[in-house]
Amino acid sequence: ADLKGASSFFLSSLSVILADRFYFKSKKKRRGFRGINGIKMLWVMQFSGFFSAAMLMIVLSPSFQSFPPAEAIRSSHLHAYLRLPSYEVSSSTYSPLDRFSFRKASEFGNADKCRSTDHKITGVCDPSLVHVAITLDVEYLRGSIAAVHSILQHSLCPENVFFHFLVSDTDLETLVRSTFPQLKFKAYYFDPAIVRNLISSSVRQALEQPLNYARNYLADLLEPCVRRVIYLDSDLVVVDDIAKLWSTNLGSRTIGAPEYCHANFTKYFTSGFWSAERFSGTFKGRKPCYFNTGVMVIDLVKWRRVGYTKRIERWMEIQKTDRIYELGSLPPFLLVFAGRVAPIEHRWNQ
Repeated sequence: ADLKGASSFFLSSLSVILADRFYFKSKKKRRGFRGINGIKMLWVMQFSGFFSAAMLMIVLSPSFQSFPPAEAIRSSHLHAYLRLPSYEVSSSTYSPLDRFSFRKASEFGNADKCRSTDHKITGVCDPSLVHVAITLDVEYLRGSIAAVHSILQHSLCPENVFFHFLVSDTDLETLVRSTFPQLKFKAYYFDPAIVRNLISSSVRQALEQPLNYARNYLADLLEPCVRRVIYLDSDLVVVDDIAKLWSTNLGSRTIGAPEYCHANFTKYFTSGFWSAERFSGTFKGRKPCYFNTGVMVIDLVKWRRVGYTKRIERWMEIQKTDRIYELGSLPPFLLVFAGRVAPIEHRWNQ
């Protein structure tokens, strides 16, 4: 409604300027308009009209830019704004997946140096595979599909990449298969009930979605034979060979991620957290830095041995009673791993 009113005002201002210009020309033909003073007045009127319209657009511009960046690829939002025809489908036959139609991807084959006559990939436990985990959710499906395509497109050995999709809707498996017929993947249903009682309210409602926490359970969901996995968020594209990231040396660490030690680490937790020694003391002897959990290499063998899932859940339980942070699934990761991360080159998270 605001934009419609703004458009009307803009057109009205423009019509006034044009009307004034026409009136000036008519009067000039009849009476000469009394020389240069009339011309100056005309330009003042024209400038005033355009200036008013420009100021209106400047005032309204924050409204055009107010959508949160993370919401930009949310499919439901996009359809709500564009009102695509799929929303006219009868509610009795409508499925959220009806609004998606992806072109079948080209077949991505391995380069010659990847092929070996002595070795044929036998299954998910094959040691030559590169394992990548991504969430598949209707809200962010376009992002996930783009991420998968970018990985295949830039891989020297795309046939060696195995995808582990964490899903909230099992129908998504069919859609992925129709888009990437040759893809090696497995879908794992993540039950929201696992974390429903652990999730606290956040400053952004989108951060409260159960699937955001599925990465905490990769060690439990994936087959025991999968010893390492790359976890990627659904809002990225990969522009280099994923095998290079896969070969990251974690040393004695359980996870590797891009660190940003110049960031103000204290802002990720409440003042109550920092004032209570029983909470803030967890960082004693550590040099915690912010790291981005959207790109991680995880050693699942060490994760399972130490039991990091339980440690993360424990902090989530504390959050329910003591409110020690305001964001969603990131702070528990920081509490458990900050200062104990194998730093990954920042070029992997630009």
